[in-house]
Amino acid sequence: MLAAVEPTYLISSPLAVVMTLAAVAGGAFFVERLTKWKLFSYVPPMVFIYSIPMVLSNTSILAHESPVYGVMSRTVLPFLLVVMLLKVDVVSTVRVMGKGILVMLCGSAGVILGAPLAYALIKSKLDPTGWKAFGTLAGSWIGGTGNMAAISQGIEASGTEFGLAVLGDNAAYLVWLPLLLASKGLAGWFNRFARVDPKRIAMLEASSADLNRDEEEPAMRHLLYLLFLGLAATFLAETISQRMPELPPVLTAGSWKILLVTTLGLLLSATPARRIPGSHELAMALVYLFVANMGARANLSGLKEQALWFVLGAYVWIGLHGAMCLLGARLFHVDVHSTAIASAANIGGAASAPVVAAHHNPKLVPVSILMALIGYAVGTYGAFVAAWLCQLIA
Repeated sequence: MLAAVEPTYLISSPLAVVMTLAAVAGGAFFVERLTKWKLFSYVPPMVFIYSIPMVLSNTSILAHESPVYGVMSRTVLPFLLVVMLLKVDVVSTVRVMGKGILVMLCGSAGVILGAPLAYALIKSKLDPTGWKAFGTLAGSWIGGTGNMAAISQGIEASGTEFGLAVLGDNAAYLVWLPLLLASKGLAGWFNRFARVDPKRIAMLEASSADLNRDEEEPAMRHLLYLLFLGLAATFLAETISQRMPELPPVLTAGSWKILLVTTLGLLLSATPARRIPGSHELAMALVYLFVANMGARANLSGLKEQALWFVLGAYVWIGLHGAMCLLGARLFHVDVHSTAIASAANIGGAASAPVVAAHHNPKLVPVSILMALIGYAVGTYGAFVAAWLCQLIA
């Protein structure tokens, strides 16, 4: 019997692999900024950052397996999660948005509870581990891309399952974002439906204006501070996670590590570390590098076979999220602007919430960013619950 022949990759050394991933991630944003193509309004750079390495690795150009990928999962990902969470300001967000935060949490509950319902509809069309794709997408829809990356590693999702989440995320986003923008035209009807106090908008504008604070320009010392805090929290979480009880397949040592890192990041956000400039930019750069890494590990054939069914499930799922946002607005008497921002902070994260806020009321842009950061804070916890619920019916 002949032994299987291992494929020979054109790009296989660890240094060349990292260089390629960085080139793809940086190149996508460079092309977007240089050309200003309208295509990027419908297909964000993240899709290209994931898909280009996937094509390269499935055509024997880029290594499908490399020590680099393991290092990124074990060290880079938890590090970026800590740094990303430093800017979370729960007190300021609650002070300004008030009941708007409750609507956002209702939307998050819609994502968590909607995941097993949508998964149950299509699970027969997915691989047995398809629940991991739902858990991964829940991370994005409650928080953002960083949470998506974190949960994918916590539940050991494959590159293909991560790809399904990316596909479902962007397919739903193409429909959901225009709906959130168009909801501005329904302000009169919506505010009567939710029985909103007419003074609420003026109060929001006044409170949000207080958030416009100039941040210090990042300096070399700030990057050193961030490196120390991120690596120290990663080391501490890894050490403790090895001693925690496991309940596989959802609650493993890897899951504990991600949960502990998230908790340490939130604790640090309550200290002066929150004022270190440049943390969000550094974290997001590493997030997109990690997305490229997941693309390189994906199996293109497995993605194609399940893609259509997963997208259909994502549309059902996001509808359940929307229904919970409407219910929250009705219960807590929250205006259409805050409700749209709350949903955008969930589904689109820090990239989309300011876009929706600027369209509805530019004075609410600062608070929309704070709401998106709250999504970062709860996204990883909520996504683990969603993954666990899906796994129960897998």
